[in-house]
Amino acid sequence: MLHLILTIFFCITGVANVYGGTTVVVPDTMAERVRACTICHSAEDKAGRDAYYPRIAGKPQGYLFNQLRNFRDGRRYYQPMVTLLENMSDEYLLEIARYFSSLQLPYPEPERIRMLPEEIKMAERLIYSGNPDKDIPPCSACHGAALMGVEPAIPALFGVSRAYIAAQLSGWRKGSIMRSRTPDCMSEIAKQLSDDEANVIAKWLASQPVTGESRPFSALLPELTHRCSQIIPVNGEMQ
Repeated sequence: MLHLILTIFFCITGVANVYGGTTVVVPDTMAERVRACTICHSAEDKAGRDAYYPRIAGKPQGYLFNQLRNFRDGRRYYQPMVTLLENMSDEYLLEIARYFSSLQLPYPEPERIRMLPEEIKMAERLIYSGNPDKDIPPCSACHGAALMGVEPAIPALFGVSRAYIAAQLSGWRKGSIMRSRTPDCMSEIAKQLSDDEANVIAKWLASQPVTGESRPFSALLPELTHRCSQIIPVNGEMQ
């Protein structure tokens, strides 16, 4: 995928130089530097021939930074991402994360998904109450009461497609190559979910409108901060 992107880019610029005869000066801005990212990651989740590209605009800076490092360091695997990031420093990855987290783009409309009453009840119970018998905390305990994330490292659950949520839960539960290399609190929690539970959570979240705002780090309970210490910066601050 990355090879194809670069080939198209150089072909276009080459044709422009041959027929236009004018040198194009590209501004040295972060927006220009990340054009390789925005080819796949647009304002909405997008399905490609061989992968699924989530919306990254507006996601917490710490979350994006963690994911970029995971791809670069082999803890999360998708070859085009690995190739793109392999020589980038932590400082530059943090710049990229800061840029995308600052983008405030409109969210897509919620998906129209038919759910049975018992499915809705199951989803809302898991999302807002969890299942103590299986050591499953409520989604809202980490992702905020409004499910719009907790700064700086926990993302929103609204505004994300059913296909993407289902794929991520499946990766954590079944050990896919994309997710199995990063053992963290989500992998531990997701493995406790049944197929039906994971399915109704994905359906319910994708069918909700985006409302509310992210919560501050102080909103997290101490026990959850400890449980997810692999992904949450010390004291909630980026280093």
